[in-house]
Amino acid sequence: MTSREQHDRMANAIRFLSMDAVEKANSGHPGLPMGCADIATVLFTRFLKYDPKTPHWADRDRFILSAGHGSMLLYSLLHLTGYEDMTIDQIKHFRQLGSKTAGHPEYGHATGIETTTGPLGQGLANSVGFALGERIMNAAFGNDLVDHYTYVLAGDGCLMEGVSQEAIALAGHLKLNKLIVFWDNNNISIDGPVSLSDNTDQVARFQASGWNASHIDGTDPEAIAYAIEAARHSDKPTMIACKTTIGFGAPTKAGTNKAHGSPLGADEIAGARKFFNWDSPPFEIPADILDAWRTAGKAGVKARTDWEGRLAKVDAKLKAEFERRLAGKLPSNFDAVIADYKKKLSTDKPKVATRKSSEMALEVINGAVPETIGGSADLTGSNNTKTSQTKNITPDDYGQRYVHYGIREHGMAAAINGLTLHGGLIAYGGTFMCFSDYARPSMRLASLMGIRSIFVMTHDSIGLGEDGPTHQPVEHLAALRAIPNHNVFRPADAVETAECWQIALESERTPSTLALTRQNLPTVRTEFSAKNLSSQGAYELAAASGEAAVTIFATGSEIEIALGARDLLEKHGHPTRVVSVPCFELFDQQSADYRKKTIGNAPIRMAIEAGIRQGWDHLIGSDGIFIGMTGFGASGTIEQLYPHFGITAEAAAKAAEARLHAK
Repeated sequence: MTSREQHDRMANAIRFLSMDAVEKANSGHPGLPMGCADIATVLFTRFLKYDPKTPHWADRDRFILSAGHGSMLLYSLLHLTGYEDMTIDQIKHFRQLGSKTAGHPEYGHATGIETTTGPLGQGLANSVGFALGERIMNAAFGNDLVDHYTYVLAGDGCLMEGVSQEAIALAGHLKLNKLIVFWDNNNISIDGPVSLSDNTDQVARFQASGWNASHIDGTDPEAIAYAIEAARHSDKPTMIACKTTIGFGAPTKAGTNKAHGSPLGADEIAGARKFFNWDSPPFEIPADILDAWRTAGKAGVKARTDWEGRLAKVDAKLKAEFERRLAGKLPSNFDAVIADYKKKLSTDKPKVATRKSSEMALEVINGAVPETIGGSADLTGSNNTKTSQTKNITPDDYGQRYVHYGIREHGMAAAINGLTLHGGLIAYGGTFMCFSDYARPSMRLASLMGIRSIFVMTHDSIGLGEDGPTHQPVEHLAALRAIPNHNVFRPADAVETAECWQIALESERTPSTLALTRQNLPTVRTEFSAKNLSSQGAYELAAASGEAAVTIFATGSEIEIALGARDLLEKHGHPTRVVSVPCFELFDQQSADYRKKTIGNAPIRMAIEAGIRQGWDHLIGSDGIFIGMTGFGASGTIEQLYPHFGITAEAAAKAAEARLHAK
């Protein structure tokens, strides 16, 4: 066992790497690493199961720094324990362009970073997905292959953010007892003492949400170790409230907001060196302390090799399935399954809402892809996200495939990200399109991280009718399309819906949103195409009878209107083509020649979509005709609302003819 003196010196290595890196960068947050160094040292030297030389080992424990502003704590730990890509040079280039040591931990920048954190509360909310993912995979593959913990370090800000309540309530309900959260209880936020804005009894709050929670001294290594040991034997998730001092050791700034978000300055660092009796120059760690840290980093090798031995001995079929899932690859017959299903749809020509089309596609997908995990934010019957294969996950049965997230859109989206990041699973969850606003921060982070999270957004327009403008999304398609690296799909019928689902599942590095209707839509793709036409983002659905005078672009439920307008214009002698645009983002990725050919040369370009115009001008031009919404919706039946807002085939044809006559 490490002596107290040895522990203190190892913890001080974290403190001074962090202080020195922030000082050199002249930017950053030194206070958290200084205050939490003891917690991190106990965890990484005595409990955490990891191997820096095999950082992606599937059964490693996960450590999530939810308080991402304290990123130098994590970077220091990764360097000290021997992660090869976290060199001292990276530490010296903290927060510099091109370094792995970004201002906040960025998933994919360096090994050992499990998720992107920074927006407070996200890491904590992600951790629910990580912990649930462990339980689901454990149920599928057993203790020999899946048996690990998820540890989180969260600050006051993480617990103040509203998403934290969604996350801890869900974790408590699901009894995710392998989730252990350390709260950096330092009573300081950016503005000053937490008491300026909050006096919540956080331990009582966690307990009320079904957690074990207790107070400890966050600078006492034995108290920390005892609390972790107790948490590992709990039948509930655990929150450990660790009383710490922000900027611990800084002579005048410790315990104040001055230690939070800016460098300490030379005098404070000199004082801290004196306080801790640390006489090494900046960025230098005494050899015996670095050796002790590297030894701690090697402690997991045996656990990892033992695990590899167990994996090698399992049934060959089970091993292959485990490895396929972890690699993120779909079953080999997946494309054939989708092709057969598309053939059936083109023959049957169902007239159903695309939310129903989505359910039909999922029935096929969930039968072929056993790692899909569905869910809904208390809208299962409306989102149509549950199929015959997806029974309810409960605290007594993690071996199922459906999560009832409750009315927690943000918590759901963050948990989906955690499930995805855990590995071995493909997670999707549903809510109403207008409530994507509640989920958007996590949807954005999914895009930033480049992960395969899938968001099902139904009731995608004024077509939901009587629920009225509070529930009718008009700006949401444009808002979601504005997120980089995010595929927003709005399929027109059952065939396009199946294609969009196929793309979403195949997009390993891009999250997807499916915008789906409440109202029934006819099948417009009546001829089978082996090619996934939706993967082109846009394609000609109906050709003009001659040289096109008008091209109509549309998505989703408005494709039916576009085809109706085409019929009217063709009858009046105006050759008109219709282009379906299920995904702007994929169309923008096509070759210049394909985009030019698809947009065409018709003198009149029109777009029809029951949302706002923003985003359409790159297809129709600033002088193109837009048939859609210019403001919020209204309460009324769908039969009333579309004519009321002028979104009809007649209105579209009239607008095109007026422009044609003007020319």
